[in-house]
Amino acid sequence: MAEQRRTYYITTPIYYPSGKFHIGTAYTTVASDAMARYKRLRGYDVHFLTGMDEHGQKIQEKADEAGLPPQEYVDGIADVAKKVWKLMDISYDDFIRTTEKRHKVGVEKIFQKFLDNGDIYKGEYEGWHCTPCESYFSEIQLDNGNCPDCGRPVQKIKEESYFFNMKKYADRLLKYYEDNPTFIEPESRKNEMINNFIKPGLEDLSVSRMSFDWGIKVPGNPKHVIYVWVDALTNYINALGYESSDDSLFNKYWPADVHVVGKDIVRFHTIYWPIFLMALDLPLPKKVFAHGFIMMKDGKMSKSKGNVVYPEMLVERFGLDATRYFLLRELPFGQDGVFSPETFVERTNYDLANDLGNLLNRTISMINKYFDGNIPSTGFVPTEYDESLLGFITETVEKYESSMEDMQFSTVLGELWALISRTNKYIDETSPWVLAREEADKGKLASVMVHLATSLRHIAVLLQPFMTKSPKQIVSQLGLDESLLAWDTLCDFNAIPEGTKVIEKGIPIFPRLDPEVEIVYIREQMAITAPDEVKPIEIPEPPIDEIAIEDFMKVDLRVATVIACERIPKADKLLKLQLDLGYEKRQVVSGIAEHYEPEALIGQKVIVVANLKPVKLRGELSQGMILAGKSDGILKITSVDPSLKNGSQVK
Repeated sequence: MAEQRRTYYITTPIYYPSGKFHIGTAYTTVASDAMARYKRLRGYDVHFLTGMDEHGQKIQEKADEAGLPPQEYVDGIADVAKKVWKLMDISYDDFIRTTEKRHKVGVEKIFQKFLDNGDIYKGEYEGWHCTPCESYFSEIQLDNGNCPDCGRPVQKIKEESYFFNMKKYADRLLKYYEDNPTFIEPESRKNEMINNFIKPGLEDLSVSRMSFDWGIKVPGNPKHVIYVWVDALTNYINALGYESSDDSLFNKYWPADVHVVGKDIVRFHTIYWPIFLMALDLPLPKKVFAHGFIMMKDGKMSKSKGNVVYPEMLVERFGLDATRYFLLRELPFGQDGVFSPETFVERTNYDLANDLGNLLNRTISMINKYFDGNIPSTGFVPTEYDESLLGFITETVEKYESSMEDMQFSTVLGELWALISRTNKYIDETSPWVLAREEADKGKLASVMVHLATSLRHIAVLLQPFMTKSPKQIVSQLGLDESLLAWDTLCDFNAIPEGTKVIEKGIPIFPRLDPEVEIVYIREQMAITAPDEVKPIEIPEPPIDEIAIEDFMKVDLRVATVIACERIPKADKLLKLQLDLGYEKRQVVSGIAEHYEPEALIGQKVIVVANLKPVKLRGELSQGMILAGKSDGILKITSVDPSLKNGSQVK
């Protein structure tokens, strides 16, 4: 009898069909897809759920504006959403819509259970409502009279309503937080829930409305529509057939391993949803991971500002893998990050075209030049650098797996790019062009080619959760079968078959972009979403005192690589970095802890003020300063061309 595979159930939120999906929605979905793909590679039986939340007052109003019946309106948006996810190569297993019969029947049964168990009672609701957020707030929760989540005006509502008795479960929920410290991640989100919502006194939740009718009716009282959070959140179990005639998926996959959500809906997923499950006497999900927002340099994405970025534009212009890579590499998962046309083009050119693409092209070119296109299979003579490269690959796989389990995608890609940089360095160390001059060095040259091909194969395997096209292109150009992309081949450094012939001429998998052209193109596409009368406002920087060139020349700026990084206890803003300057190692203390996780910095190239007088900060020696820029309260480390060697002077 075959051994039963471990299961893994991952979900995105179900998205509101109130408009076209931008890269913020794509970010959530691509991150979830990367995790689902990783778990499949590791042999898990994965169930990946996404979908749409199609009921509520906001949807009814949007449909009215479009002159369509609500169902026709959401049907059109659902078709577009599925096309976007197909374009993004999202490997979901199920797409749930709250207008489907399977969901409607499930919600009605769940609501009736709440009624039968005494968890829901009828009363009168009076409070402040934000229609765009589908959220209700007490007076003290408002932000200057507006919605605390989106900043829009709220409306005072008073009507008959059914209420869920949240207070009944508050202590039990806190106990669950204590017993399951990784239930909410990042931990800061858990602290927000406790301090902002539970400790001040958890309010009972209004779970029905009479002011609109686009939704699922309350059993036995059709004047009431079941309010959004009972309707929306229960999709995670209704999609598995909970309480249906076929609950095999529910029995197999529940509880969910992780709900991936944006930080704006963490309250509903970590307070309301666990309490609903407690009332149903069901296990709680193992984790809720709340990621941050993709911000723009001028704040949140907004059509009125002309700064909205849609994933279709990026994919169609720059390719799917470049788009997926940027979203997961540039933005530390769990924190806010900034999108800009400049950083998108820089990442594509430096990381993808220069580092990865150039490594593949150089390898293919050298195998063709020195060995007639055949990856050597015999006659190796080890070089002094071979063992170090293989050791680095092994360490990378171990770090990769650890960080991936924590869903630290930016860190994982940083570790993978450190391997790419190490492999490029291996070429410089072994100097194949020098070895090729002497027949006596032919064996060493053969070893170099094999080790380059081996490293590239491992890189292709590790890229698969993040990129869906490039890994296959890499092994294809190396002349390898796609079976060598299996995860369990990572432990085999001799997997390349004898007689493997590479492609005759390498094809760039990431063509280099013209920054001037592409940055302008992205900006123009962003501006298309803005009304004609709205023009982006350029805010000039305040004047800076001028200095003479002689003063500037006194500053010694050097390139360095971060080789280790950690937080300083009881210093919320400080990170302690260990830097490799090529000619020496140094420690620098930097006030960037609020903007970077330590793991995300390891392997990054930075610019250091190398001749700054050493100081002690919180008892730690700081021998210099790394350069960074700040915009709209967000700090970003100054980027460096990866080809610059450690210790290079910046002029």
